Amino acid sequence: MSNDRAPVADTAEINAWFPSPYSLTQYVPATTDFAGTSSPRPYTGGRWKVLLIGTQERYLPMADGRFFSTGNHPVELLLPLLHLDAAGFDVDVATPSGGPVKLEVWAFPSRDEAVTQIYKKYEEKLRAPLSLEALWEGSSSNGGFDASTPYLAVFVPGGHGVLNDIPRSRLVGDVLRWAHAQDRYVVTLCHGPAALLAAEVGAPAGSRFLYDGYEVVAFPDALDQGTNIDIGYIPGKMQWLVGEALRKRGVKTLNEGITGRVHRDRLLLTGDSPLASNALGKLAAETLLEAVAKRG
Repeated sequence: MSNDRAPVADTAEINAWFPSPYSLTQYVPATTDFAGTSSPRPYTGGRWKVLLIGTQERYLPMADGRFFSTGNHPVELLLPLLHLDAAGFDVDVATPSGGPVKLEVWAFPSRDEAVTQIYKKYEEKLRAPLSLEALWEGSSSNGGFDASTPYLAVFVPGGHGVLNDIPRSRLVGDVLRWAHAQDRYVVTLCHGPAALLAAEVGAPAGSRFLYDGYEVVAFPDALDQGTNIDIGYIPGKMQWLVGEALRKRGVKTLNEGITGRVHRDRLLLTGDSPLASNALGKLAAETLLEAVAKRG
């Protein structure tokens, strides 16, 4: 029933839960705000690419031991991907060890043709992504990305599933430190900014947090502490909160609610929620096209 606020059991795992029927009526519209791309002159140079890092983990442990059956939010992944693809950029998809990208299928917009089509185009890459470990180690003779690595941007989509593996990944930390040193862009939204925490994994002892002093928009902690529990979107209290963790490391979160806001601070592009997916995709595409026009 649409007024049922009780999370729904995931029968594939013990004590794992999907969002309640009521919460899906509040958070999952049948269509998005996509109204076309804005790249009249797509990139055709063939040199620069985008690296999408997805989560390969499904079950997020909650504070009371229950699991949230989650993954990457499909709109947060597919709408920015659509704009990057339309802008002419080849997109490589990777997960930490090459496991399939996990998607919150229950959040897929059922009547959005554009989202459906971009999913079909990238379905094989999402189901059989590259191993970030192998990609990193095999990218140069010394191992690791370098100045010749063709990724102009790293894109980390949101969804609660990101909190599982991405913030604790030294590999992701290596990629972020490389991107920072080589003036490459980082694009992320909603819970995706939790990925920034990985920048301290493997960093030199005593070094300043890479994003100390940056401003971002991200999914508000208040919703994960209150409304999301009250309406049964998540099955209980979180073990930790994205905004709080970032603020402890000197990152300023600019938004209190979710309005579709996007923000750029230096080479970091962020969005506040699924509502920002379309706008962040446009911002990322426009920003990267401007960058290639300068870099060649």
